[in-house]
Amino acid sequence: METTIPERAVEKYLKDRVKGMGGLSYKFSSPGEIGVPDRIVMLKGKIIYVETKTLTGRISPMQKYQHQRIRDQGFDVYVLRSFAEIDDLLKRWPG
Repeated sequence: METTIPERAVEKYLKDRVKGMGGLSYKFSSPGEIGVPDRIVMLKGKIIYVETKTLTGRISPMQKYQHQRIRDQGFDVYVLRSFAEIDDLLKRWPG
């Protein structure tokens, strides 16, 4: 079983991997809106939103609500919990 790593380590790994591929991974903060994803990732002409969590971290009801609002606008939202999940997503990245 994979050891739980801190959420900040998962987020940093995402940021570093995206940067290494020539993309951008901005910390997302929206004053007045709680529950928005942690990162906006821009790479190869595509934008996605990413929530980082530990293996045991829970998505709050407000996060679920915000994720669905973003999906309703036609954007992808991913919840990534490990280095392996990040690697898998980036391996499958279109373009």
